[in-house]
Amino acid sequence: MPRQSPGPAAGPAMDVPGAGGRAEARRAARRRRTVQKPDTLRRLIPQALVVAFLAGGTSAFVANDKAVRLSIDGVPRTMHTFADDVQELLEDEGLRVTGHDIIAPAPGAALASGDEIIVRYGRPVMLTLDGQRRRVWTTARTVDGALRQLGVRADGAYLSASRSSPISRTGLALDVRTERTVTFMADGREHTIRTNAASVREALDEAGIELRGQDTTSVPLTSFPRDGQTITVMRITTAEEIREEPIDFETERTGDPSLLAGTDVVAQPGRPGARRVRYALRTVNGVRQKPKKIAEEVVREPVTQQVKVGTRRLPDSVQGADGLNWDALARCESGGRPGAVDPSGTYGGLYQFDTRTWHALGGSGRPQDAPATEQTYRAKKLFVQRGASPWPHCGRRLYR
Repeated sequence: MPRQSPGPAAGPAMDVPGAGGRAEARRAARRRRTVQKPDTLRRLIPQALVVAFLAGGTSAFVANDKAVRLSIDGVPRTMHTFADDVQELLEDEGLRVTGHDIIAPAPGAALASGDEIIVRYGRPVMLTLDGQRRRVWTTARTVDGALRQLGVRADGAYLSASRSSPISRTGLALDVRTERTVTFMADGREHTIRTNAASVREALDEAGIELRGQDTTSVPLTSFPRDGQTITVMRITTAEEIREEPIDFETERTGDPSLLAGTDVVAQPGRPGARRVRYALRTVNGVRQKPKKIAEEVVREPVTQQVKVGTRRLPDSVQGADGLNWDALARCESGGRPGAVDPSGTYGGLYQFDTRTWHALGGSGRPQDAPATEQTYRAKKLFVQRGASPWPHCGRRLYR
């Protein structure tokens, strides 16, 4: 049959049977694959990146994780940490440290896996060592460890807490009295002991020395006995004594114009009083101490001595005795010394009067105590009465 020309345009290819429809389907499939491929790549690339990141992160995680051993006050534990140094590890663990604590290695030291970090907290101890009190710090957890750390010799010592007692973070009060050598001198003997006593009184008890009555020691009984100290025990006895003692009288001198100058007359003799005094007597180790006055009372009042003192001027001359060489007589009798007294004590003054003659001439007291002018005046009076006879050896000198 003759070839026919195509007719009107056909409908959709899927609706047209034959080869043309199959080709279009293949082309559509290729178009779909082309469209799907970029979408698939877009989905796969991020997934690949995540996988690669996770693989690298796992290596970094493993590299930074460190297994270390942390010991706090002797209690160890093994742990994992990402800290770079000791300080960072302490901060991560919430551990606060001060200058009294021990950290090893030092806080700035770098960390590596397998390291051991030691933390020992400081503990305050109020230490009273042999009576001396002070505050110290220790990282030891027991009294025994603290004593060793502080260098305290504890053999034979008194401890207010046992050596095994724990020391908490808040601290402890500890009284330590080391063993000391103390010597007591008592009753003429030496008593040497080893003691950790807190007072001299306790050490005395340990030495078996008893104090009686007012006995005491050369140092206070409450004082702390030091190593090598020598203490004397003083045995004390006491008593009282009553003594009667005189009270000196006073002298009141009154001028009297009826008496020649240099003449004293006792108008009223003085009389001493008396008082009764009570003394405390104390003997220490057989040696009597100076008595101590503790009370007194007057049993008799003293009587004041009244003395009249002559104020009338002595005459310049004595008729019948003037013009004689009285200086020569005085030099011969006494060497010209108004206060001279002969070896026997009987005669005195310039002209060696005896007391009886002196008083008979109106003098008072002793001739050697009177002024030189009075002595010469009374010597002239004696010459008028008796001439030169009172001076048998020197009287002739009056005429030279």
